[in-house]
Amino acid sequence: MAEYDLHHHGDREVGDGLVDLAVNVRLPVPPAWLRTELAAALDDLAAYPDPTRATEAVAARHGRNFDDVLVTAGAAEAFTLLASIPAKHAVVVHPQFTEPEAALRAAGHPVDRVILSEVDGYRLDPALIPASADLVFVGNPTNPTSVLHPADSLRALARPGRVLVVDEAFLDAVPGEVESLAGERIPGVVVLRSLTKTWGLAGLRAGYVLGEPSLIARLRAVQPPWSVSTLAAVATVACCRPAALEEAEKLAAAAEADRDYLESGLTARGIPVLGTPRGPFVLIRIPDGANVRLRLREAGYAVRRGDTFPGLGPDHLRIAVRDRATTDAFLAALG
Repeated sequence: MAEYDLHHHGDREVGDGLVDLAVNVRLPVPPAWLRTELAAALDDLAAYPDPTRATEAVAARHGRNFDDVLVTAGAAEAFTLLASIPAKHAVVVHPQFTEPEAALRAAGHPVDRVILSEVDGYRLDPALIPASADLVFVGNPTNPTSVLHPADSLRALARPGRVLVVDEAFLDAVPGEVESLAGERIPGVVVLRSLTKTWGLAGLRAGYVLGEPSLIARLRAVQPPWSVSTLAAVATVACCRPAALEEAEKLAAAAEADRDYLESGLTARGIPVLGTPRGPFVLIRIPDGANVRLRLREAGYAVRRGDTFPGLGPDHLRIAVRDRATTDAFLAALG
């Protein structure tokens, strides 16, 4: 099995003076209303955190029961907790976010990779997943391909004796949150969500897991005490309110338009975007991509290298969606 740096992420690409097109966080800072709520909670930091209200807010937001929800310190903590589930045959669908596989390997699981094909647009074929797989991870929309898999394809992967983990960290960046499984209680299916991408909260670590009560209880039993901070819990409550959901939908629509603009600009320069992107980032393959990435850094732009994702190589680059002025300047530098 080929070796990849599974712990390499977009934040390692950025640097002083560089325009950040490597990290898929939409907002450069949290919105003013959210910063106000976080600042108001600073006086509560002497007390130990309690995620009860955050759990209630998530349950209400997705129409789930309280026992279906585990609030976590971002999606990364959730992957570590999920890696504690006993499994005989763990499978990760790639190319995708590499932390699930890293967490599984750190927990001692051997991991099989199912590599989706660029020729097929990185679309998920349920038949590719071995019937013996009892712990399966798939992203939707998938990082870094930006492909959104049909919910029916994911439902087809659920079966008795299998835990299916669907990483929906970028689903709130898809208008209408189409193809989401977050509102359904499907036996054996676990859905992960992140609040860091849309709301500019990567430094705060806020996310949650949705699943059957028995699975959630198993994860809660191994979650470190007080891992979800008071501020993360406050942010979770705030971002689940109807007004926040309405704002997120507007941000998703704007990101979709900005992504289409970026894709058109790349295509006009003879650089096709791979797959059918639906997330706030696109994947390209360009000749001598590793050197292009370094030259872009010299020109002041950081993009995400692709060769740390199983199934991709040095000619692959991931580009985060930004506003049109930033995109125009980037395309000029790329040209």
